[in-house]
Amino acid sequence: MAKALMDQHDVELAALAAAGGRREFGELVRRHGSAVRSLLRRMGAQGAEADDVAQDAFLQAFEKCAEFRGKGTFAAWVKRIAARLYLKRKAKDARYVAEIEPDEDDVAPVPDRAGLVDLDEALKSLSETERLCVSLCHGAGLSHPEIATAMNLPLGTVKSHVKRGLDKLRARLAPAGDVGRAAHVV
Repeated sequence: MAKALMDQHDVELAALAAAGGRREFGELVRRHGSAVRSLLRRMGAQGAEADDVAQDAFLQAFEKCAEFRGKGTFAAWVKRIAARLYLKRKAKDARYVAEIEPDEDDVAPVPDRAGLVDLDEALKSLSETERLCVSLCHGAGLSHPEIATAMNLPLGTVKSHVKRGLDKLRARLAPAGDVGRAAHVV
């Protein structure tokens, strides 16, 4: 008797999807679709754009499903695809729009909502490049060299953007009174 889709591991589902199993791939989309869209929104994509890029990423993943070997998680694999597609879209758009970096003084503190932390709001306070680098590194799991290649930036610049972005997030998300300690939180 065949296992139910919900009981199968991602690697099994991906192998069945590579053989043409649309239902199996649908289960992978159901499992990981919201995580991919969340990553894209954290990278700066607005609602409809995040949905479009996520859909394109899953279409590309379906076409290349045979290439997934189970090294790492399926979620990480499809997030990398989505992140790269978003970066390509941003690069295409960048030809038409100049990037404007926000002034450091324009960063407002996150309002205290009974101790809740809103990471998405905090990420919006970063420059677009910092947000992309931090999201690619910590959301999509790309290494600094992979980010440098994907964004066509020098490796040192990527490392600086990730560090600066994390420092800003730590300072912004630190509980009141812990601002001095925030720089040491990992």
